[in-house]
Parts: sequence; C-alpha cells; structure tokens
Amino acid sequence: MLFFQSLISGILTGGVYALAAMGMSLVFGVMNISNFAHGELMMLGMYLAYYLFILFNIDPFIALLIIMPLTFGFGYAVEKTMIGRVIDHPSENQILLTVGFGLIMSNTALLAFTSDPKILTTSYSSSSISLPGDISVSIPMLLSFIITCALTAALYLFLAKTKTGMALRATSQNREAAQLMGIDVSRMSSIAFGTGTLLAASAGAMIAQTYYIDPFAGHTFLLKSFTICVLGGLGSVIGAAVGGIVIGLVEAMSSAYLSTDWKDVVVFVLFLAILLLRPRGLFGRKGEQ
Repeated sequence: MLFFQSLISGILTGGVYALAAMGMSLVFGVMNISNFAHGELMMLGMYLAYYLFILFNIDPFIALLIIMPLTFGFGYAVEKTMIGRVIDHPSENQILLTVGFGLIMSNTALLAFTSDPKILTTSYSSSSISLPGDISVSIPMLLSFIITCALTAALYLFLAKTKTGMALRATSQNREAAQLMGIDVSRMSSIAFGTGTLLAASAGAMIAQTYYIDPFAGHTFLLKSFTICVLGGLGSVIGAAVGGIVIGLVEAMSSAYLSTDWKDVVVFVLFLAILLLRPRGLFGRKGEQ
C-alpha cells in the first residue's frame, strides 16, 4: 500500500507544482523571459492567504477570489513599469532585473514580517480522508488539487477559445508576425505576466497550509518551477502541467523508497538527464501551448 499512498500524494503535490510552473511557462512562452522572481510571487500569495485568514478570518481557498485579481493587477503593473522595458534587451539584463526584483520583494517581506516563520492553521489543516488499505488523503492537498484542475481547465479554455488567448498564443509563436497582424504585443506581455503572477500566487496561497511561510519560502519553488518548465518544454503550458505531476510523483516515490533526503537529488538528476537527452523537454519547441 506504500506505493498507492505515494502515488496519491505525488499526484496531489504535483498538481500544485504544475500550477506554479504554468505561470512561469506562460511568461516565457509569450515574453521569452525567464522570471527569476517567480518564487517571490508565490511567497506573496502565501502571505496574502495568511493575513486574510488571520485578520479577516477568510478561508485560504475562498481567499483566492481576492488574491487572484489583486495579484493579476500587481503583475500587470510590474510588467508595464519594469519588465516591459527590458523585453528587447539582452537576456542578461532580463535575468538581472527579475533577480533584483525578487530580492526587493523578499527583503521587503523580511522588513515587514520579520524572518520568523508563520503557520497558517485552519480547522481542517491536519484532516484527511481514509481510503481502503490504510491510505489517507490530506484534505487541504485534495482541495488544492481540485482547484488546480479547475484553474488549469480555465487557462486552457482561455488560451484556446478566446480572442485574447489566441492572441497570446500567436505572440508566443512569433512576436513580430503577431505585431504585423495587428496584435498589441505589449498588452499581451502585460496580460501574460499578470496571469503568470496570478497562477504563482494562487499556488502559494494553496500550499500555505502545508509549508512554513517566511520571506524566502519561494526559493525552493523557483527551482522546482524551473525544473518542471525544462522537463515539460519551456513555453509549453501543457508541458508544465504534465511536468508538475511527474516531479510530484518522483519526489513522493523517492521519499517512500529511498529517503526524504534523496528526493531533491533524484529530481535534479532527472533534470540533468532531460537537458542531456532532450533539451527541448517532453513537449517540443517553445511556443507550443
């Protein structure tokens, strides 16, 4: 039964990883920028969920209805004021800007909230559902997975069925051609970064019940998100979704059959193997949605 317990835990955890990675992948696909402040955007979602619960007693999952529009607006404004200014600059400038922006966010959080880790505990944080065979399913992780599936489906429909979504896909495939066809690529970049921020913060808000919240909590998730994007294919939203599940499963199986100390080692060995054997990732070239 250890196998099935690990399988379920890996899928549930991987779903939240996938949500965070989809935001990074969308930004890369549309803007061709690797956002190294992505972990801090997740940290922002964690703190928003924590304080909405502590100050206003709003359940973390219901708080998503507030967090999503707030963080979309925040990401949209950041792209307009900072990220958009270096979109045509060398990649080194883009990396330095996003790294610097991430440092500003984490150190601002350090000054505002101190380095003391915070714990978001609800009435059901430690609750679980028992399945046959002594298999238990964490209720917060199950709810997170269900919401992740809903957000993933909404993102897919948005990209596939709406005019704005199709414009985003066109921009990701060929920015210059999209501009010649009358698409406002600058606006598409802002929407992509805002949506990427929304997805990262939503993932952070949902995992706030299972991880300590501190100003540097996003660093680990930045590495995981980048690994998932490379595994699935940089710029591929579908690849990020599949890659998140794969990484979640690899971590869970490694913890069960080796040791929790080895799970990150196995993940990064897989990361290096993908880079060596299939540099484009599992889902092909950048720009495929």
